Amino acid sequence: MLTAAIDIYRATRKKHDLIFNVYLMRPIAAGVVAVFAKTPITPNQVTLLNLFIFVLSAALLVALPDYRGGLIAVGVLELSYCLDCVDGMLARHKKIASKEGHLFDFFTDEIKAVLLAAALPIRFWRGGGLGLDGQLWPAGTSAFLFAATGAAIVLASATSLTNFVRRPEVSGRASQVEAHYETVVEAKPKSLVGRIAGLVTTFLRFLNHYPSHIWLFALAGRLDVMFWIYAAINLLYLGRGWLGIILRFGRPPRAGG
Repeated sequence: MLTAAIDIYRATRKKHDLIFNVYLMRPIAAGVVAVFAKTPITPNQVTLLNLFIFVLSAALLVALPDYRGGLIAVGVLELSYCLDCVDGMLARHKKIASKEGHLFDFFTDEIKAVLLAAALPIRFWRGGGLGLDGQLWPAGTSAFLFAATGAAIVLASATSLTNFVRRPEVSGRASQVEAHYETVVEAKPKSLVGRIAGLVTTFLRFLNHYPSHIWLFALAGRLDVMFWIYAAINLLYLGRGWLGIILRFGRPPRAGG
């Protein structure tokens, strides 16, 4: 079984992946794939299962607002994420990866992002937490409910923006079976400024990938800090994306001639 899992990991890993995935989650997922590959379970069924488990984790975040509850909820969330890795690896292992499956996986990821953005501040409304002003807000602070609404809107808008700009009609690139980051060729910057900007972008991508670090915030008892960072990064992404859209679609038509 171990040999099979190692072979699956090597054959199904991604070219561009986060350290958390490379050294922790995908090796674990490879073991799950080795088991699932012997069954009729399909990648799309795994996607549905990981969505169901994530919904459970979001419910636990709200239902158990104390420290131990946070650890339990995040543990369930990481189980969901493990299966999120499994579905694509299983599809690649069985050589049945498809554009439809990739889009379905991304669609469920969008749902999970919005759920997390809404569930965390509702959790803080029930148990208290760090507010936007850096002060501890007590349980029952209505501002957390406004934060839940605002964050859900930001995440839903950000994922819609991503869907729009990646459409073939807009991006000029055909839809791929692989994840977006697997198909984008990024030229390595040569200037110092370009390298620094690249490092900042990598760090922001890491922060936005909540499964990589949410467990650290849970262990520290500071899921509230993680929430504000996550919401802020997506708000910045949304603002930058809309700036590009305005510059592209808001320009006056060129005069003929």
